[in-house]
Amino acid sequence: MVSIITVCFNSEKTIRDTIESVLKQSYEEIEYIIVDGGSTDGTISIIEEYVLLFNGRLRYISEKDTGIYNAMNKGIRMSKGSLIGIINSDDFYEPDAVEKAVSCMTEDDCQVIYGYLRVIEKTGTVRYTRVKHTSLSEKMISHPTCFVTRETYKKYGLFLERLKVSADYELMLRFYKSNGVVFHHCPYVMANFRAGGASYGIRSKMEHEFSRLMHGCGSIKEFMQAYWNFLLKTR
Repeated sequence: MVSIITVCFNSEKTIRDTIESVLKQSYEEIEYIIVDGGSTDGTISIIEEYVLLFNGRLRYISEKDTGIYNAMNKGIRMSKGSLIGIINSDDFYEPDAVEKAVSCMTEDDCQVIYGYLRVIEKTGTVRYTRVKHTSLSEKMISHPTCFVTRETYKKYGLFLERLKVSADYELMLRFYKSNGVVFHHCPYVMANFRAGGASYGIRSKMEHEFSRLMHGCGSIKEFMQAYWNFLLKTR
């Protein structure tokens, strides 16, 4: 079974696309977990429209959290699948994303499967990201396309919650630098990402350099420059 997790907060404008993309997956052995941060708009009403359509495969909670990675960690702890994917409430999967991920799996206990990402800019312009895991020391692979085995989380840990916008990068870098996790690249577009979310900006750059420094592929100088820029622009 594959567990899909969506975290959300006041996402009524986009979450329907996300839920529909999970509902219409060609792979059927899926459980879907939605972790809502206490939305005050129509998000919960939209989620409840789909409960019966998932035939018992959809569970959700709605409660305050301390940030997006706290919510993701809740979802991972709630999940039961041997493979776990995370798709945020303003993004959506391709119809065969889960099937492609499962087809790329091997017998290794600890593995990450990922693919290409279609990025939709606010202007409507479309571009594609094709970053491979061999470049993780410098930049992030496409997190919306990532599927991680449960054993990987059990052995190497969950998201570092003190990071607010780049804990996904730190996590993948941690997996990669462990030398105990096998990365499999699936050469397919697996997810769609609406640009302009929380991962943009100077805090992201600062946390990115902090993660690189933590795992031995950055420098004090690069981190301090990013940290100084963060302080200057947030004073």
